Amino acid sequence: MPLSLHAAYVPSALQMLGTANHLIDTAEKWCADNACEHSEFIGARVFDDMLPWSYQVKCVAEHTQGSIEGVRKGVYSPDLNPPPTSFDDLRTKLAGATEFMSALTEDEMEAMIGQPMRFEFKDRGMDFTAEDFLLSFSQPNFYFHCATAYNILRMKGVPVGKADFMGRVRIKT
Repeated sequence: MPLSLHAAYVPSALQMLGTANHLIDTAEKWCADNACEHSEFIGARVFDDMLPWSYQVKCVAEHTQGSIEGVRKGVYSPDLNPPPTSFDDLRTKLAGATEFMSALTEDEMEAMIGQPMRFEFKDRGMDFTAEDFLLSFSQPNFYFHCATAYNILRMKGVPVGKADFMGRVRIKT
């Protein structure tokens, strides 16, 4: 039996949403244990020209829930609103995306296959099918932003490892 679009996309999206939430919890605990302000993480960047940690976490939600909302509309444009400015607000953003992704059905996802999909950003655009958008654009984006959030924690000295990034893997039961 071929792998469904739902199976190829949704479990991985949920895994990275869980990882992003774990990274928030880890950053918050680090702040409490080391008497540092939450803002040290909220605004932290690997390089000055990169977007801050809070934006990286926000984008995990944007490229999961937001991508499906985009497929439903036939067009996706990144949300350029400022990211949440607190750990709790970031958790709320991720919780909404997790609830949204958990409610997707295999039938709905399979019905998306072949639908035209357009990515638009400023004066640029790219045309996709829904499945190619989700698997070749959106999925790499949610991994990228989650990995960048992880890397910022490492850069700030938080003792996280590969298991903290991997999150809940889908083992045979």
